[in-house]
Amino acid sequence: MKIYVDAMGGDNAPQAIVEGALEALRKNASLEVTLGGPVSEVEPLLKEAGDVRGRITLDDAPEIITNHEHPAMAIRTKKDSAIVKGMLAVRSGACDGFVSAGSTGAVLLGGMLRLGRIPGIDRPALAPLLPNGKGHFLLIDCGANVDCQPAYLVQFGLMGEAYMRGVMGMKNPRVGLINIGAEAEKGNALVKETYPLMEKAPYRFVGNVEAREITGDQADVLVADGFSGNLVLKFMEGVAGTLMGIIKKEMMADLRGKIGGLIAKPAFRRVKKVMDYTEVGGAPLLGVRGAVVKAHGSSNAHAFACAIGQCVKMVDGGVVKIIEEGVGKMPEA
Repeated sequence: MKIYVDAMGGDNAPQAIVEGALEALRKNASLEVTLGGPVSEVEPLLKEAGDVRGRITLDDAPEIITNHEHPAMAIRTKKDSAIVKGMLAVRSGACDGFVSAGSTGAVLLGGMLRLGRIPGIDRPALAPLLPNGKGHFLLIDCGANVDCQPAYLVQFGLMGEAYMRGVMGMKNPRVGLINIGAEAEKGNALVKETYPLMEKAPYRFVGNVEAREITGDQADVLVADGFSGNLVLKFMEGVAGTLMGIIKKEMMADLRGKIGGLIAKPAFRRVKKVMDYTEVGGAPLLGVRGAVVKAHGSSNAHAFACAIGQCVKMVDGGVVKIIEEGVGKMPEA
């Protein structure tokens, strides 16, 4: 298993990226990593690689794509960037997967233009795993496609279901459509047109899911256009942070709270771990012809190690193949 890593992507690159790669290598003895970036900057960070140095390859990629550049132009002009070279390495079979915490737009466009879409998939989508109290659900799309057509949402359900089967080991994942009401006739024109198409799709469609039920374990895959999905994602992140802050403030408000907080500290630590995105790693880019994971831009070393592990699971789970097989079963739209 060889994963290509964009060593220069993210707020904490390259230090955190290299440390994350070392952590991933030490967890998985069959893993090899290619670090893409300026060798002059990456190589000095490998002094502590020691036992895993033999499983690391350096690919000199002196050009860096930043978040301030136009993604399409950057992908076309910066051919010596890690994002472009990594995608081409996966396409050629030299590497099995690609992980980056860099520009989301560049990763999305790189996947489409340099790796290529799975035949039958109109729009690749980003799909993070989010906690629901009993485990995780997959939200697809979370921002890659702001304006969508009904066929796109149907395909999002197919791709999300494939991921939950291949990576999370679910036998028959439930697919729901985020809407303002549970009834089939509710919603805007997009979801109204999508509903009957999803009923005919080759997966377990459980109908509409209201916003208040998103974290209520109503579905394993929740489908939305990128605009709505991004609102859900950012709102959940904000509420989680606010609630943790309120709880901490009230616990420290008086002596009784401090004593109770001390007793409950192990439980709060477990809750924090469940809500922590760093334990998941990143969002898979589904719909392209290869395993691609977009890690959070602020990823620390542990978060990036988890993102690499997530990419390994995508390859092992045959997610791309499952999506390809699912496309073949889709009814003619």
